[in-house]
Amino acid sequence: MSKHDDDDRPAGTAKKLLDDAHKAGALSATGRAALDVVDLGAQIQAGLGVAVDDVAASEVVLVSMMPDDSQSIAMARNTQAVRDGHNLVLEALRRSRQAGEVFAHCRYLNGQVLYPYVALDAAVAMDAHNYDPRHGTPLYDQTVVLLGTVIAKSAELAQAGVPVRTVTLLITDGGDYGSVRAGPREVRALVADMLAQENHVIAAMGIHDGTTDFCKVFRDMGIPDRWILTPRDSPTEIRKAFQVFSQSAVAVSGGAAFVGGFGN
Repeated sequence: MSKHDDDDRPAGTAKKLLDDAHKAGALSATGRAALDVVDLGAQIQAGLGVAVDDVAASEVVLVSMMPDDSQSIAMARNTQAVRDGHNLVLEALRRSRQAGEVFAHCRYLNGQVLYPYVALDAAVAMDAHNYDPRHGTPLYDQTVVLLGTVIAKSAELAQAGVPVRTVTLLITDGGDYGSVRAGPREVRALVADMLAQENHVIAAMGIHDGTTDFCKVFRDMGIPDRWILTPRDSPTEIRKAFQVFSQSAVAVSGGAAFVGGFGN
């Protein structure tokens, strides 16, 4: 891979890719409407990353993660566990036989892009310099952005004749707090469109906070029960949950069926 391509794409590229996905039947009118926000295109474009011309693989797996960077992560002393979990997933993918076909993207829950879609050797580890959880929890708004990025990147690859599968993980330790333009209905529309294509896995991890019913939160967003993780509020349990996700991501990258789940 020569460079990230998100800065070189013409303005409006993300919008065009989403329009193309709609025309191709991969995105319903309802799903397209959920993404039709004035500033959403720029946010999605920031995650597109690697240029199609730099993709040598005959098929691609997109692994996308959205770690929670809200202040409650720090208050619960789970900062390092989330860093470790993200890094564990990258290492597991790097060790897999399909590592050359995997492109990863990490966008924090409050919108900071740690890295756009890049080959695994260019994916950045989370550490004390780039991850400081101290924000809110705009879960619905940023899930729409992340899923829109997955859809747009998938459309870009498909247009180049590259088959694509995707695995996405949302991570939060609380319910939505701070979304201003999207709710569970908008997320659910996108999830439904993606699952209907049968080449996407959308998973979610709700770190126990003592009050939030994460299964209900994620069900309302359209995420199947079999792809929901609810670890207890401890570093050990959080790392175990990331390990479970990493195993599923490696399995999907190896061509495993999308009808599975975490089995928890």
